Amino acid sequence: MRVFIVDDSRTMRNIQKATLATLGHTDVEEAGDGQDALSKVDAFGPDLILLDWNMPVMDGITFVRQYRAKGRTTPIIMVTTEAEKSRVVEAIKAGVNNYVVKPFTPESLCQKVSETLARAGKAA
Repeated sequence: MRVFIVDDSRTMRNIQKATLATLGHTDVEEAGDGQDALSKVDAFGPDLILLDWNMPVMDGITFVRQYRAKGRTTPIIMVTTEAEKSRVVEAIKAGVNNYVVKPFTPESLCQKVSETLARAGKAA
């Protein structure tokens, strides 16, 4: 399975990569902001996207809106510090499939990945 991690923090991307590796997902592409992600996402063809909200250049919610506007249906999990209910609702309305609040445990991220893939009909 191909996973695309979009986060401006290299440390956070590495934590997510290590967590995904425990699930056997090692085919990972990375981007440091939404604009970088838009330029890479179609060529990589991910089965899942892990996306931060707050990033320079283009934030995660703008990425989701632009990506979904192209008719893309790849499952997206927003992994962010934004915990307010209104932000969660905004993200879901924009097209996010699941939501993880930072800081997270590896177990909670694994659970969200498995849930999201199961709902999308993909193997975890």
